[in-house]
Amino acid sequence: MIGSRKNTNRENSDKMENFIHYIKAQFDTLATQLPNDKEGKISDLRQQALDVILSKGLPTSKDELWRHYPIEKNLECNYDIQSAADPYKPVEEYFKCNVHHIDTYMFTILNGWYAHQNAPLTTFPNGVIVGSIFAAISQYPELVLKNLSQCQSDKADNFVKLNEAFFNDGIFIYVPDNIVVEKPMQLVSIINSKQNLMVHNRNLIVLGKHASLSLVQCDDSLQFGKTFINNVTEIVLEEGATMNFYKMENKDVQSLLINHIFIHQKGFSRFYSNAVTFNAGFLRNMIHVNLKEPFAEAKLYGLYLVDKKQFVDNHVYVNHAAPDCTSYQLYKGIADDESRANFNGHIVVRPYAQRTSAFQTNKNITLTDEAKITTKPFLEIYADDVKCSHGATVGQLDDEALFYLRSRGICERNARMLLMYAFANEIINFVEIESLRDKLLDMTKKRLSGELSICDQCVLHCSDEKHFSFEIDISKI
Repeated sequence: MIGSRKNTNRENSDKMENFIHYIKAQFDTLATQLPNDKEGKISDLRQQALDVILSKGLPTSKDELWRHYPIEKNLECNYDIQSAADPYKPVEEYFKCNVHHIDTYMFTILNGWYAHQNAPLTTFPNGVIVGSIFAAISQYPELVLKNLSQCQSDKADNFVKLNEAFFNDGIFIYVPDNIVVEKPMQLVSIINSKQNLMVHNRNLIVLGKHASLSLVQCDDSLQFGKTFINNVTEIVLEEGATMNFYKMENKDVQSLLINHIFIHQKGFSRFYSNAVTFNAGFLRNMIHVNLKEPFAEAKLYGLYLVDKKQFVDNHVYVNHAAPDCTSYQLYKGIADDESRANFNGHIVVRPYAQRTSAFQTNKNITLTDEAKITTKPFLEIYADDVKCSHGATVGQLDDEALFYLRSRGICERNARMLLMYAFANEIINFVEIESLRDKLLDMTKKRLSGELSICDQCVLHCSDEKHFSFEIDISKI
């Protein structure tokens, strides 16, 4: 057994070494083809990032924050990296989002490139700017470059550097001071290729003083091979800014998806996120929140529903770097079959961050003996005037509650679904967009009943061919 483990570790180590050699070869080939800026700052950023990777490597299962999944064993050395966007086709020809009654400005990333015909950048009459990040660098370099790669975190790993070395496109959103964007924006990232694509998108969102924005982001697959998607999103909230960020993930089993999200908050800013995972191959979400000035607030919610051999890994890192700030986390998970999930929550309260309020909760249900969920809530406190708490549970469905429902004439299958739905819907009910909340509640019912798998359209697309009715009155439970 020990010898077998050593052989496996050696094989995984060799795979990672081969992957880094592959990365170096790809960089030598593509460095001059990837988009750049006029002053060469992006070229410098790319080269510096590659140098870090070559000297320090990439994370493996030997690293503490990656020990739950041997990422190196699933990295390939035959990914295709598109150095140019596909010829434009109207998005409606191959993709349709059927979230009824939700009115959004929708923007699309197709195979890693911002999809447009002749408008890589859109400037609204109120000064809001949305479009390709490299088009924004070309037209507004002073606005983009001063914020790009500035949201640092001491918990960021070198997959962020890999993104810096290879990022080809992404979305840029700028909301000027005192502008409230009433209609939500929707960003849909689509893989529609049978190639084994490697995609690195860099998204940058900047909200001015007292600005407000709601963003709905979806990760989807149409046609796909073995994809490796390594995205980085940076969010800068100036004083008094408010952002609601909703993320839905319904990926294919062959996908390897890593998301790093950095939030830099100034005084009196508000950040709210709600991430729902319906399906995944390997999925890792890493959220870094930096509360830099007094009276900033972050509320983070998450729900992950996994089965078969899916793996979902959520890491939340909140840095209280100023006094009088508040953070709140609530993540819930349900694992079935042989699936695995992990939650790692880390809150740091710096010595000068007095009067901090920080709360963290993670609750999980495993439905089989083979399903596995690990959780590690962690508080690191260096101030003495604080209100902090954390807690975590991993258990099964309540036998007494199940017996109670069955004694009322509900069959075992529906009784189990009732309990799972009641457990999950707390997270969905925090969604403030009513039409989106109703759709997510419906999708959760379908997912728990086995009727929602990886969609052949948008993650929010649900076929109307089957009429599924599952009315639940929570007050009766």
